[in-house]
Amino acid sequence: RISTKNKKQRMWNQIVITLKARSRGCHLITKEILGQVGPLIKNYQFGLAHFFIQHTSASLTINENYDSDVQLDMEDSLNRLVPEDSKFRHTIEGKDDMPAHVKSSLMGASVSIPITNGNLALGTWQGIWLCEHRNQGGPRKIVVTVQGQQHS
Repeated sequence: RISTKNKKQRMWNQIVITLKARSRGCHLITKEILGQVGPLIKNYQFGLAHFFIQHTSASLTINENYDSDVQLDMEDSLNRLVPEDSKFRHTIEGKDDMPAHVKSSLMGASVSIPITNGNLALGTWQGIWLCEHRNQGGPRKIVVTVQGQQHS
């Protein structure tokens, strides 16, 4: 954990959290994230939380938090865009590995979310997703950097 603070109560914090292992697919992880960073975020009147996944075969995104069919449709769409039976050179880690790298690059390794009055300022139907692109990914580490104005 790294923290800096100046006289105006502007604060930077950084922690590394670990998400449990999941099978391939798009998973809503907002509650799991908040369970680990909620106590930190609640100290901020306003600011920005940045989430960076330290892996090349999984990704983070913000999307629908209500209908789980969206997660299934997203996984199906990604598989149509990057099928495992494509001709890849990099196969040493398995046939699901190189497609996972491509999907990770398409989706992205990070998301930034505003903080308002101690809460992530997500829209009503928005949630944080972990997109696991390997058939069976391990625990995933996320660096969370929070900056902003603390409550007086």
